[in-house]
Amino acid sequence: MSSSFRTLRQGQEATAEIERRRSRFIAQFQQVRGEREAKSYEQKVRSRHRDARHNVCAWVLSGGQKHCSDDGEPQHTAGPPVLDALCGAGLADVCCVVTRYFGGTLLGPGGLVRAYARATEQAILAGEQAGLLITMELVTPVTCAVPYSAYGRVEHLVKACSGKVSDVIFSEDVQLNCLFRTGDEDRFVSLIRDLAAGEDLCKLGNPRFGEFRHGG
Repeated sequence: MSSSFRTLRQGQEATAEIERRRSRFIAQFQQVRGEREAKSYEQKVRSRHRDARHNVCAWVLSGGQKHCSDDGEPQHTAGPPVLDALCGAGLADVCCVVTRYFGGTLLGPGGLVRAYARATEQAILAGEQAGLLITMELVTPVTCAVPYSAYGRVEHLVKACSGKVSDVIFSEDVQLNCLFRTGDEDRFVSLIRDLAAGEDLCKLGNPRFGEFRHGG
């Protein structure tokens, strides 16, 4: 599994349209968090374009699952090119549906492959230009409870280890909820253990994918 991938911001949709020999190809995609959401989005687009000849769907998930369908087009001329375009752009947790309104002229297998791939690539480019694409990285949450006297020192160590403090809770001690790119947390935990004379003050959460932005 990759340690990072790109996806569309949740709740956003990117679209693009091209024309080939009077056939219109409309590519639209959004973030999905599983097969159920992918199927739901496919049905949503089908309803939107219920009068279209084809609604070709492809989706890829961060867990490695992939799916595509030619939806009545000649085998391997529609779904696979859409899926290849998504994977080639490093995207995951996305579902793309390319709608074709038939213009009366056959494009042939090669023409179909190029048209479906191009429409998808243009939708991805539109998402990039609109600032809708984000990078999701494998991150590990770390919770650290320290005395007030060590708060500033620990906050500095978080930054020195390329992490960020997402939340601070002030009670008897200071609890810092931190986030590190998976792998970077090891050095931080080791430094805190040294600072606490061998005592474990950190609690590690399970790695997960998230958008990692310093200061955010």
